[in-house]
Amino acid sequence: MGKDTGFLEYTRELPGRRAVAERVNDYFEIHHDFPIASVQTQGARCMDCGVPFCHTGCPLNNIIPDWNDFAYRGRWREAIRVLHSTNNFPEFTGRICPAPCEAACVLGINEPPVAIKVIERTVIDHAWQQGWIKPEPPPVRTAKRVAVIGSGPAGLAAAQQLNRAGHTVTVFEKADRIGGLLRYGIPDFKMEKHHIDRRVQQMTDEGVEFKTNAHVGVNVALDSLPTDFDALVLAGGTEQPRDLNVPGRELNGIHFAMEFLPQQNQRVAGDKLIPERDIFATGKHVIIIGGGDTGADCLGTSHRHKAASITQFEIMPQPPTERASSTPWPLWPLMLRQESSHEEGGTREFAISTTKFVGDERGNVTELHTVRVNAKFQPIPGTEKVFNADLVLLAMGFTGPVRKGMIEQLQLEADARGNVKTDENYMSSRPGIFAAGDMRRGQSLVVWAIAEGRKAARAVDQWLMGESKLPT
Repeated sequence: MGKDTGFLEYTRELPGRRAVAERVNDYFEIHHDFPIASVQTQGARCMDCGVPFCHTGCPLNNIIPDWNDFAYRGRWREAIRVLHSTNNFPEFTGRICPAPCEAACVLGINEPPVAIKVIERTVIDHAWQQGWIKPEPPPVRTAKRVAVIGSGPAGLAAAQQLNRAGHTVTVFEKADRIGGLLRYGIPDFKMEKHHIDRRVQQMTDEGVEFKTNAHVGVNVALDSLPTDFDALVLAGGTEQPRDLNVPGRELNGIHFAMEFLPQQNQRVAGDKLIPERDIFATGKHVIIIGGGDTGADCLGTSHRHKAASITQFEIMPQPPTERASSTPWPLWPLMLRQESSHEEGGTREFAISTTKFVGDERGNVTELHTVRVNAKFQPIPGTEKVFNADLVLLAMGFTGPVRKGMIEQLQLEADARGNVKTDENYMSSRPGIFAAGDMRRGQSLVVWAIAEGRKAARAVDQWLMGESKLPT
């Protein structure tokens, strides 16, 4: 795969990022274009490793060496065919996936791994530019109807696969636009939303029906769905945020990340929000509680709002700058990660816990009190500290799907973590009702959601027809 000696001749190279002083003034994607010739050189680094562990690192089991080789040789049509054989939406994963495939790359044992994510993104973007991606409606319809509830990556993948199997698919989305957290959770500077729009158009042309402002269990009655549809796929994600129950939590100016981030995406889309409900970081001392991707997204958005200061908290100790010995290759490495938002400024605090919030006479938060913690999250006496805080964003992840509403009304069993319990065929405790993505497995990556949607689609097709030719 690639050039026989390519991994010896070429070094890893990635697209440059736009200058910080430029990009913090807009919401366009942060990367410069990467020349096709440079992508081919990166494809040449893919070595004939014998056992391509990148396959197992990728939840979609992408056939990575094959499309690396096709990219190296300039055979772009073959590259997109192989890429699409396992991944419905490589333009999503090529932008926002943390690339566990690269962590498992054999070359990465003692050299920088192959730039798989860049090659993937280039293959799909080139295919769109060349007009190679067309609607693929099924040649025959089965007369079976399937409802997909939720239009995030799991729901979209399940819907496209089931539609291509010939079933009539309707996607219900509670928001005003399709895309779920891809639309309203991922900032535009990481992925512009036209990537979603053209996929939705492709799927519409293939025959998928989309219904927005359709909150199943709220303004869409559940009673009729089991009779109107032959199967239901629940792909609503895990939207119950983890809260921080400390004194002062009720003060104004303390918000969940998923109250803050969707607003900015709406503004970028041209929506007008209710001024009294607007959450801005402009001129404020911002504290972000949570050190993961969502916290970094809040950080980048706050930079663009021109906050006075930004501090990001993480309760875990600071990871090492190189792969920790506890996570050897090909495992996903424990190590300190520098996201683009961290390059733009702000301060990171590790091994720190919030003990209380303090506010003024008007009920607005003004201070955040903390203490350092040890590896067991126990407070370390004498390490107390007070931070100024005008805006606090809680980005500590999610505890599971929202049970009130659809899940309660369907009386579905939950697993030990509070997610929708399914069997090995993605079916819930009620026959004909399936679950996929974060709603089934808990908070995870976009690449996992797409993989779940594809597997659930095959399970639904098998259940409806007695057999399935859909790939997983």
